[in-house]
This record gives sequence, C-alpha cells and structure tokens, in this order.
Amino acid sequence: MVQIKKVGVIGSGVMGSQIAAHIASAGVSVLLLDIVPAGAEDKSVLAKSALRRMKDASFSPFMHPDSAKRIEPGNLDEDLGKLADVDWIVEAVLEDRKVKSDLYKKIDAVRKKGSVISSNTSTIPLKDLIKGQSECFAHDFLITHFFNPPRYMRLLELVVGSKTSPAVAKVIGDFCDRQLGKGVVVCNDAPGFIANRLGIFFLQCGVNAAFDFGLTVEEADAVFSKPVGMPKTGIFGLIDLIGLDLMPRISESLLSTLAPDDVYRSVNIPHPLIDKMIADGYTGRKGRGGFYRVIKTETGKVTEAVDLATGMYRVSNKVKPDAIKKANGDIRALCETPDKIGAFAWRVLSQTLAYAATLVPQVVGDIASVDAAMRHGFNWRYGPFELIDRLGASWFAKKLEEEGREIPPLLKKAAACCSFYRTKNGMLEYLSSIPQNPLLRFFAPRYRPVVRPQGVLLLSDIKRARRPLLHNEAASLWDIGDGVVCFEFHAKMNAIDENTFVLLQSSIDFIVKSQGRYKGLVVYNEGDVFSAGANLEKGLLAAKEGRFSELRYSIRLGQKAYHALRFAPFPSVAAPAGLALGGGCEITLHCSAVQAYAETSIGLVEVGVGLIPCWGGCTQMLGRAFGVTKNPDDSMAPVLRVFDTIRHAKQSTSAFQARDLLFLRKTDGITMNRDRLLFDAKERLLSMVAGYKPPKPLQLKLPGVRGYGILEAMIEAERASGEALPHDVTVAKALAMVLCGLKHNEALPVSEAQILGFEHREFMKLERTPETAARIEHILKTGKALRN
Repeated sequence: MVQIKKVGVIGSGVMGSQIAAHIASAGVSVLLLDIVPAGAEDKSVLAKSALRRMKDASFSPFMHPDSAKRIEPGNLDEDLGKLADVDWIVEAVLEDRKVKSDLYKKIDAVRKKGSVISSNTSTIPLKDLIKGQSECFAHDFLITHFFNPPRYMRLLELVVGSKTSPAVAKVIGDFCDRQLGKGVVVCNDAPGFIANRLGIFFLQCGVNAAFDFGLTVEEADAVFSKPVGMPKTGIFGLIDLIGLDLMPRISESLLSTLAPDDVYRSVNIPHPLIDKMIADGYTGRKGRGGFYRVIKTETGKVTEAVDLATGMYRVSNKVKPDAIKKANGDIRALCETPDKIGAFAWRVLSQTLAYAATLVPQVVGDIASVDAAMRHGFNWRYGPFELIDRLGASWFAKKLEEEGREIPPLLKKAAACCSFYRTKNGMLEYLSSIPQNPLLRFFAPRYRPVVRPQGVLLLSDIKRARRPLLHNEAASLWDIGDGVVCFEFHAKMNAIDENTFVLLQSSIDFIVKSQGRYKGLVVYNEGDVFSAGANLEKGLLAAKEGRFSELRYSIRLGQKAYHALRFAPFPSVAAPAGLALGGGCEITLHCSAVQAYAETSIGLVEVGVGLIPCWGGCTQMLGRAFGVTKNPDDSMAPVLRVFDTIRHAKQSTSAFQARDLLFLRKTDGITMNRDRLLFDAKERLLSMVAGYKPPKPLQLKLPGVRGYGILEAMIEAERASGEALPHDVTVAKALAMVLCGLKHNEALPVSEAQILGFEHREFMKLERTPETAARIEHILKTGKALRN
C-alpha cells in the first residue's frame, strides 16, 4: 500500500495553492504545478505568484512560515515528469470536463505505479471524470473535496467510484484524517455531495425568506447565527464571504445534475437586486463589497449594509430582535414567536431540515455523516438532524403536517421513535436510514451505535457513560480509562477562578490518595476555547469594592495549585485547543508535557488589561528561556526574550508557532485532528508513567538592577517616541521588576518561589490602579483592548 510522503497539486488558484499550503503545514513536501501563461518569461510564474501571495497573506494558509519551504513551484510544460516522484496527485483546475480529461491523460502517462489521483471538484460527478481514462487510472482515482479555506475548514468529502480501489480510499482517508486533521465524510457520487447541496439550499431559502418577510440583512443574520448555533456571518455575511457571483454558478451546476423533482429547483428563485449587484461588481468581500461593505470616512471606517427594499447602502446597525431575546437560545421558542422574526426562522429551518431528511440514504448512508458534514463544512454547532432533535422530531413533523407540507419518510420514522439520536447504555446511537429494499425494512435495526474511528476519544462520549469523580461549578474530574483522569474546565469561556484551583488541588490529592489506581492527569475540554484566562469580571468587582484580600487569596491559591501540579509525583499533560490565554496558558506551562491541537493560539496577554501573569507564567517562561539559551553566562538574553513576548502580549497563531515563543517545547506534541487530541494526550501520558520523576525547582541567575536598568531605558525610549502610553510604561516596568529580580544580587541565584513572590507583589500593585480597572472594564464591554 502506498505511503504519502510527497504530494503533487495541479492548479495554483485559491483552492489548489491553499491545499498545497495545508499539506506542507502537515510536514509533507509538495510539488505545485500550473499552466504556462501566454508570453510568460518565467514559465512557473503562476505557482510562484501563488506561493508569494500566501506568504504575504494576513490570514496565512500556513501554520508556520517555514512550511512554505516545503512547496516546490513549477509548471506543466517543464515539470510534469516530476509527478513520477509523488505519491498523491491532487487536481484543482477549472471545473471543465474536457480540461480535466485532457490533464488526466497527461498525468496517467507520467505518474508512478500505485500513486493516487484525486480531484477537488465540487460539481462534476466522479463517473463523468473517469470516462475515457484507463482502467488503472480509474482504480487509483477518487474525489477529495476540500472546503475553503482548507486550513480552517475541517470537512473533506471523500467520494469513491465503483472502480476505485478500497485500499486507495483507505490510505487517502487515513492521511487526510490523521495528518491533515480533516473530518472525513464518505459520501455518494451525488450532485453537490453533502455540504454544498444542503448549505446552498439553506442560503437560498434564507435569502428568499428575508425578501418575503421584509427583513433587513442584519435581522436575518442575527437569527441565523448564535441563536441557532451558526457562525456570526449568518446568511448574507456568508454569501459575501463565498462570493455573490459564485452562488449562481454553484446553482447552475446543481441544476444541471439534480433530478427534475428535486425540491432545490423550487427554491432557486432569482432576485433582480442580487443580479444587479453582481453586474456592478458588488460580489462580496473579494469585490467592491456585497450585502455588507466597509468604507473609509473622515472619522474612520464605517460598515454599511444593503437595504433589500431599495438596493441602496446605509449604515449597518447591530440588531437583536425581541424574538431572539425572549427565546434565549431555545430554537423551538424562536420558531413559535408570533412575529416576522419567528416566521422567518421557521420558514428557513423547516425548509432546510426537511430537505436534509430527503438526502439520506441517496446522498450519504447515515444521518451522522450529514451532521458531521455541516459541522465541519459550514461550522454549524449542530447538524440538521441534531437541530431537529432540539426542536423535537414529533413537534417538527406535526407542524409540517398542520401546514399541509410533505413529511419525508425518515422524519416520520424519527417522529415515531421520538428522536434521531438517543443514548442507550451510555452509548450514543443514531436512527438508521430506511433501506431502499422493501424486504430489508422489517429487519433493519431502528438505531445504530455511533462508532468512532480508532484513535478518537471524545470527552462527550465519556460523559454519557459515567459520572465525574469530582465536580464543582468551574471544573470536573473524569475517569477516561487506563488509570488516566481528565481535568475539565467548564465555566463561561472556560475562565479560571478560585473554584478551578480548589478542584485542581482536590484532583491532585485524589490521584495521590488513589494508591496507584490513577497514573496521571490530562487537562482538556471540548469547548471552542481551552481557557480565556482569569475571570476578569469577578476580579474587577472585587477590586472596585476594595476586596483586595480576596485577590491576594486567588493569587496564592492559583500559585499553590499550579505548583502542586508541576511537582506532583505523577505526570500531567495539557491538551489545549483553540484559545489558551493568560491563566489558560499558565496551566499548560506547569504540566509535564503538552499535546496541543494544531490550531491552538497560546499567549500570556495580561498586559492588555493592565496586568502581568501572576500564576507562575513569568516564572516558567524564564525557566524555559534560560533552558534554551546558547550562552549560559548571559543572564540578560533570556530575560529580554521573555520580556518581549509578555510585554507585547504575543500570541501564537498555531501550535507550531507556539514553539518559537517557548509556549511549547520541542518535545511537546502537536495533533492535527481535533477529535484525536484527547486520545493522543492520554497515550502521551501513559508513555511517561514508568520511571516518572517531577522536575527540580528553578534556580535562575537574574540580572537584577543592571538588567532592570536596560529594560527601563528601552521602556522610556518607547514612551519618548509615543509608542508606549503612560500605563503601558507602568505595566512594562512592573514586568521588568519581576523578570530581573530587581532587589536581588545578580551574582546570587533566585529561586522559583522568590520569582512567584515578585509576580504576586507587582500584580497587586497594578490591580489597585484606576488605569488597570479602566482597561478591564473596556475589554469586558467592547471585547477590545484599551490603551491608556
């Protein structure tokens, strides 16, 4: 069986180049080829230009700048023969059958035996793509449909043909899952596959209903965002992102292959306003604007939105209709609200969810795959069948019936069984689809277990089967098997406070007292945010009311709990995913090892709210910087490195970049697939158990008064240039005092406990200042940092 060690990508447009970037980020070499433009002096100009654009992009498709070095740009005239050295060839050229067919014949003539070929098409059936190709080509061919942008969108739709080798499908599916981090969904060779088929239907229904009910684009997007578990782009914001001009092309492709009686044809209604916008160049974010646009005025940037009634732009206003407020997250209550917002929500949801129920098993074999596709491809929190369960399958079917609308057979079955999903004996099960063969319907089981791939361990599954070992309002401790426990944050934004520390200390004591039953602890949760850091709102209130003794207690409690974790007689592994900021970063610094999800943003960002790290963040960062310094006699270089990182609130854009900032060590692991993170962290911990010994306390030679003088001069220079504002200076000097060990002799080592004392002292000084209070209030109110 072929192993994927090198990949060729043909087509350096937006999708092709970003697929190449993502593969390179996974540590695999890539050959990126494109055609030779007429009259080009450099025949590889297209691929080279694409590579240059990606390097300069503000939202980089690379997880680390060095990943770009793994891409070799080239052209199809001179470099086609190099495909003989690659194991997987991804075609991402124009959606033109003839162009693809001619290219496939050229590829087939030069590729090595056993190499895999796939297309990134989202519109052309696989059976049409292999027409006229060799049997060997058809054996090694499949569709791998990535979603844009490939780095951030987890869905990969895998389509195999009747002639595709099962071994080929397995090796590509496994590679995309484990090494590229994709949520791989195997679907049938049907028009639009899963996510685009349903997603475009949803958007079209949303646009139609917004016009019909006279909603503003802001109202429509307010409904189909957080209230129903969808991204904040909503409907019109998402169309802007996709491109208004791309929507008709996708629709045209779907209409050319869908069955004559498919419901999509009835909702594909043209809107003259949208046609005019496209003709005038208002195609979305890539054009002059779309349903939203940002314009520059004398007072700054202003966001405008199109008035759907007049077609004119006006200032955009954030709205939160009363129906959303009253529903308070209850989707059924939202649909039952007797106003245009409720009617709009019901119209769009009922059309979309009923349509989803018609796609199984014709498009995909089971409902769990549809839900996974929409979660990974459109970032829905709940897939369509999970949404029906939240509404109530019986309620949903009855309401459709009351309106005289057709109820799909699968929905009737769910209504009779009460739900699409259920938990039985601690295991999640899904409603099986109705067999197309009538003879099998009687024997088919009603529910089937949701089977996770090998190497996938989800805390949500653990919770269905067990009760927590320990629990309070901020955190819980779970037995995840094989003598390993999982410490989970679950406060709002997974913020950390005294309750977190109390349970962490109790968890450590619990493991120690278990007499070997439990071997170690993983710090992990399945929130979008690992931890946003300290509970700022709680701290601000205490400071305002003068309850500084409570703040001092919180610092001591946190330092004590993290210290106990660091020096516990058993190993600990932090498994962060998403944001790990402030105190969330600090707990990872105190664990024996880290197994991070690739898309983890780690940082000590306390200066943004006028504070410094106080739960050991400064201390552990100094330890790491001194540990990797090239000159052990230079005490200033490590201090400067840590000062620069914390002073400027540097935050990694990925786990790979976190290594550069010392938030991760070279020995720490990175997991590409979010669903595999807990399993990988658990395996990492088990590998550390035998012979584990806790680290020795730090003893560092800090630069003292001399070092502080150097940092103070830098800070004052920033003040003089206007780069640093007054409170920036105050915070920076407090940080400098901690990192330099100001009151200690440079010749004497400073202990870990002493540096923690410095953190405590300087933090409390800052906490008492009105400027820090103003920064905290501002970020809580606006979500943005205040400079003062």
